[in-house]
Amino acid sequence: MQFAPAVHSEGSTESRRYEALLEMADLMVRHHTLPELYHEVAVGLRKVADFQFLNLSLYHPEHNAMQLHFLEGEPASGLPKELPLLEAPGGWVWQHQQELMVENLEKETRFPQVLQVLRSKGIQTYYALPLTNGDKRLGALGVASVKSNAYQEQDRRLLRRVAELVALAIENASTREALQEEKDRLRALVEINRTLASRLEVQGLLPLISECVTRVVPHDFAGVTLFEGDKENMKAYVLSPERAQPIIESGRPVSLNQTLSAQAFLEREAKTLTREDLESHGSSIANRILGAGIRTMRCVPLLTSTGTLGTLNVGSKKDKAFSEEDEEVLNQIAAQLAIALDNARAYREIQALKDRLAEEKLYLEDEIRSELNFEEIVGESPELKRVLAQARTVAPSGSTVLILGETGTGKELIARAIHRMSKQKDSTFIKVNCASIPTGLLESELFGHEKGAFTGAVSKKIGRMELADKGTLFMDEVGDIPMELQPKLLRVLQDHEFERLGSNRTVRVDLRLIAATNRDLSKRITEGEFRSDLFYRLNVFPIHMPPLRARRNDVPLLVRHFVKKLARRMDKRIDTIPSQTMEALVNWHWPGNIRELENVIERSVILSEGPVLYSPLAEMQAEPSQVSIADATLERAEREHIIRVLRECGGRVAGTKGAAVKLGLKRTTLQSKMGKLKIDRKDYAS
Repeated sequence: MQFAPAVHSEGSTESRRYEALLEMADLMVRHHTLPELYHEVAVGLRKVADFQFLNLSLYHPEHNAMQLHFLEGEPASGLPKELPLLEAPGGWVWQHQQELMVENLEKETRFPQVLQVLRSKGIQTYYALPLTNGDKRLGALGVASVKSNAYQEQDRRLLRRVAELVALAIENASTREALQEEKDRLRALVEINRTLASRLEVQGLLPLISECVTRVVPHDFAGVTLFEGDKENMKAYVLSPERAQPIIESGRPVSLNQTLSAQAFLEREAKTLTREDLESHGSSIANRILGAGIRTMRCVPLLTSTGTLGTLNVGSKKDKAFSEEDEEVLNQIAAQLAIALDNARAYREIQALKDRLAEEKLYLEDEIRSELNFEEIVGESPELKRVLAQARTVAPSGSTVLILGETGTGKELIARAIHRMSKQKDSTFIKVNCASIPTGLLESELFGHEKGAFTGAVSKKIGRMELADKGTLFMDEVGDIPMELQPKLLRVLQDHEFERLGSNRTVRVDLRLIAATNRDLSKRITEGEFRSDLFYRLNVFPIHMPPLRARRNDVPLLVRHFVKKLARRMDKRIDTIPSQTMEALVNWHWPGNIRELENVIERSVILSEGPVLYSPLAEMQAEPSQVSIADATLERAEREHIIRVLRECGGRVAGTKGAAVKLGLKRTTLQSKMGKLKIDRKDYAS
C-alpha cells in the first residue's frame, strides 16, 4: 500500500514534520511497554515519511543475533523472527554503527534472505539507521519504499532524529521492564521465603518448590537431590511430577556418581549443563533427561553453615535457557530452600527426639516397676559362673549375643548384665518379646510406623529399634519372629538401617542386639521357619543357660532370695524354711526352671501365716485333678491377699501409694489379675 504525500510548501512541510516529531516524542514518553512503543513509532512515522515497510532490528546478546520486529507491512511468513548478525541489514548497521542506504535492491548482493522478501514486494529503496543511546548499541531502524532514491537528505535528517527518539524510548522502556521484572522477582522471592518458612516438614516443603520456581524462572523440569548421610548415595525428588514423572522415580536413592549435580554438590558451586554435557555424561539419568527433551540443566548447591544439603536442579527444553538474571534468582531460591530444609531437618530431629524421649519415659517407668535388677543373678554353681564369665568376656565388644536356654532360666537377667558391663551401659536397654506380640503388630512394634500407615495408626510411633539407638535391644523369643520380618531384621544387623511402616525415609541406628530363645533354631531352619543367614548373624557369640535342674546347688540360695524378697513385698516376716521343704525343693526337677521356683515360693509366702514358710509340696507331686483343686485354693488365697491390700490402699491401684506398688506388681499386671479374680477396686475405695 502506497500513500501519496500532500502538496505543501517546503517550509510548511518541514514545520509539519517537526511538529509530528514532537508529537512522537511526547507519545513515546507516555508509553511504558515495548509493544505500545512500537505502535506509536509506526503511527507517528507515517505522518513524516513515505514507506511501505518499517522494522526494528534489536540485538540479542545471548544469541548474537538480530530480532526482527515489523511495525508496518508484514513480510512473507518465510522470514524468521531472528537472523544471524551478518545475515540481517540491521546486524550490519549495529556492528558498524553506520547508516545503510540501498538505493537499488536489484544490485545489492548482501543479505539475500531479507532482500529477496523485499524485492518480492516491489521494494526499490531500503534505508537503515543505528539505534544507539549514548554508548549503548541497541539495534537498527529500517524503512523501505517502492520508489527509487526515496529518501533524500532532508528525509534522512528527520529519520535520524526519529532514530534517536526511538533509541531513547526503547532504552527507557527496556529499563522500566527490567525494573518491573526485578520488582516482580523480589516480590516473588519474598513470597517464596514466606511460603518456605511456613513449612517445617520436608514432605510438605518439596511440592511447593516447583511452584515457587515457576513464578520467576520458566522451566520444564525441577527437582532436588538431597544428601541423606550416605557417603555414596543421594535421594532424588521430582518437584514437578505431572511433567517429569517418566524421568526418575521421586524419592529413590541415586548413586552420587550417577547424579547430574555431583559436580555442583562436591564443588559447592552452581553449574550449567548444556545438551553436549548431558550427552557426554553417559548415565541412565542423563539419557532419560535427554529423552524427555531437556536441553539445559542448572544445578545449584543447597549450602548451609554446616555443609551442603544437596542441589536444586532446574531443566528446560531450550538451549541456553537461563539468563544471568535467571541464574541469580535460582541462587537466591536455593539459598532460601537450603535454610528451609535445614530448619525442616532440625524440626524433624527435635520431633524425633521428643517422641523418643516420650517413649523412653513410658518404657523406663515400666522398667522401674518391673524390678529386674542385676543383683538378682543368684548362685554359686560352676555352671552359672561359666555363664557369667562368658558375659564379662563379650560385654565390652559390642558384638551380637545369642542366649539359648529353656524358659525361665534367666536369659533376660544375663542380657541386662551384659548391657551393664558394656560401653552402652549409660544408654537405654530396650526389650521386646517377639512371642507375646501379635504377628500383625510386631513389625510396627520393632520398626515403628507413620501416621496413617495402616488402619488404626492414628499417630506416629517410634519403634523399639529407634529407642535402642546407641544402646542395647534385647529380643526375647527371637525364634518366634515371623519369616516375613526376618529379612528386615537381617538388614538392621548388616546395614544398621530400616524404614518405618508407611515411610520411605531410611532410619539409621547404632545399637547392640542381644537375642534369646528357648527354641532349637537349627531345627527351625530345617523346617523352613527360620533363615539360616539370620541365624549366622545372631549366633556370633552364643551363651547357653543351664536349666535349674543342672545347678541344684543354687536352689537353696534362690529359695532364700525369693522368700526374703516376696515376704518384704507382702509385708510379712518369715524367718524359717523347714528342712524337708528345702530338700523337696532341691530335688524337684523344675520343668519351668527359676520362674517356676519363684512362683512356688510366691504361693508359699501367700499361704504362710507365721514366721515359718509353708510350702504346699503336695501340689508339686499331685495329679492334674489334684493340681486344679490346689490351684483353686491358691486362687482364693491370692484373691483374699489382693483384697486386703486394696482395702489398705483405699481402692487405689496406681501411684506410689497404690496397691500395685505394695504388691510389687506392674499396674497392668495387677489389673489383669483383678479382672481374672473378679475384683472391683470401687468396692474397697475409702
